[in-house]
Amino acid sequence: MNQLNRTRPMRPRLTLIVPVYNEEDAIEPFLSSVSEKLGGVASDLEILFVNDGSTDSTIVVLREISKRDDRIRIIDFARNFGKEAALTAGLDFASGDVVVPIDVDLQDPPELIPTFLDKWREGYDVVYGVRRSRAGDSRAKRITAGAFYRAFSKLSKTDIPQNVGDFRLMDKRVVVALRSLRERNRFMKGLFAWTGFRSIGVPYERPSRKVGVTKWGWWKLWNFALDGFVSFSTVPLRIWSYIGGCVASLAFLYATIIIIRVLLYGIDVPGYASLLTVVLFLGGMQLLSIGIIGEYIARLFEETKQRPIYIVGDVYQGNSIATRYDRVDRRASVSLPESRGH
Repeated sequence: MNQLNRTRPMRPRLTLIVPVYNEEDAIEPFLSSVSEKLGGVASDLEILFVNDGSTDSTIVVLREISKRDDRIRIIDFARNFGKEAALTAGLDFASGDVVVPIDVDLQDPPELIPTFLDKWREGYDVVYGVRRSRAGDSRAKRITAGAFYRAFSKLSKTDIPQNVGDFRLMDKRVVVALRSLRERNRFMKGLFAWTGFRSIGVPYERPSRKVGVTKWGWWKLWNFALDGFVSFSTVPLRIWSYIGGCVASLAFLYATIIIIRVLLYGIDVPGYASLLTVVLFLGGMQLLSIGIIGEYIARLFEETKQRPIYIVGDVYQGNSIATRYDRVDRRASVSLPESRGH
């Protein structure tokens, strides 16, 4: 047994980060499953819900439950900032020795967490769940997800394991490292992988969603994938240098052929159709390259504004409400002063 194994406790303080957006019906089943499956695995269990600007009764349900369960803490956003921002807030506010982001829909099975803890005690800093099957996903989604992971691995220097989501256990020192990464356009799967540390995967069967419907439509998934590519790879920019060089070389070759033909056979009148085809082709290529450059410039624009990743309206625990200015980096998040009497 190495030194690292001897210093890791059998029952560490555990924080579950649970982002929620319009999940009022899923909260009770999730908590019942957590209480059943995680009893006794941690010396202190903190369930950190991040309410991402829900428009239903999610915050009402959470507040009622938190009054009778002191394990629950609620970070209530001032508006919807997205799941990546919610995960970031969870990492900022988590206090456990180990931290586990987990979905409230029970597609991330809580019963896998004790296995994660066993691997953590063996010395691994990150233990992530690897989906052996995706019963709740359509064939099209499985194919496109696989294509994304393969393309990302080829285009980026950061290798993301295939069929791995946000469900993972992280040691506190990994969480501290992640807190230092404050970019505004966030792709958390990439950030998790970028930090490094000793990692291992645990295969599991991913069940179908128990309650509610997914909030991730095709358009949202496309933009999510685009954020991943732009955040972790400059290949889309660099490739246009090669494309431009090839097109310029072909144009020079074609010009040389025309000059030779004119010298040998006299004045040559090019055809209208071929000329128009070349003009349209080059125009399309230019617009496409400008669009890709624009994606990077847009993200530079967002970063230079230095706006917070999220804004916390209130923090709830039990019957108390507090606005915390001292918990997180003020460059990355903002807490609003209390405006109501409680």
